[in-house]
Amino acid sequence: MYLKHFEIRWNDLDANKHLGNSTYVEYMSDTRMSFLTSHGLSLDVVNSYGLGPIVMYEHIYYFKEIGLDDKVKVSLEVSGMSEDGRFIQIEHNFFNEEGKNLANAEMLFSWMDLKTRRFGKIPIELLQKIKNFPRSNNFKILTKEETKRLIKKPIDLPGN
Repeated sequence: MYLKHFEIRWNDLDANKHLGNSTYVEYMSDTRMSFLTSHGLSLDVVNSYGLGPIVMYEHIYYFKEIGLDDKVKVSLEVSGMSEDGRFIQIEHNFFNEEGKNLANAEMLFSWMDLKTRRFGKIPIELLQKIKNFPRSNNFKILTKEETKRLIKKPIDLPGN
């Protein structure tokens, strides 16, 4: 399990004086980028292959409030991956100093070709690093059908 530590600052709070939902998303993103960097996939490295990480969805479950000056650990576990490494499912948890679980999130991300703005093909050098990511106890290989099911399709307003 990968862990990153954060101390809650006043500008992380919302109008209700607890950690704002946008800050949960920022902390998870920061944790993911640190995780990728620690596994040889810094943004500079990934960008040098013409790729960038993109979030397909994030779903957060809130259990307990997080307040000013609280210290939290945000975990990252790889819970699923497609065979070709194009889709990676991650589970994040927020823990207080006593190890109590304050929030849980699941997310799916992929890789975007920075020129075509479409899903990117993973070069073998990067795929080897991705395949070596530590995996959660409930890790599963994501089939093509599962990745399609996990991604919603847009529905436009009628008459536009």
